[in-house]
Amino acid sequence: MSVDKIKSVCWVTIRTTQARWEAELMQQILAAHEIPARVLDIGLGVYCGQGSQAALQVRSQDRWTALLLLSPLEEEN
Repeated sequence: MSVDKIKSVCWVTIRTTQARWEAELMQQILAAHEIPARVLDIGLGVYCGQGSQAALQVRSQDRWTALLLLSPLEEEN
């Protein structure tokens, strides 16, 4: 396989959460907009039975779109 056919993907963390379910919910929101995302378990809590902290990652080219989709709505005054 030639080098130009191999595409490396650079993943960036856009959110960390105290609960894996929260990261999975954000992942589903992004999937609905066809933005690939992955959830990674982080922290020692995973290994010590203290809960499952997680990080949500997206491809670097999707970073700003994902952040906008997951940001809170602005309230009008």
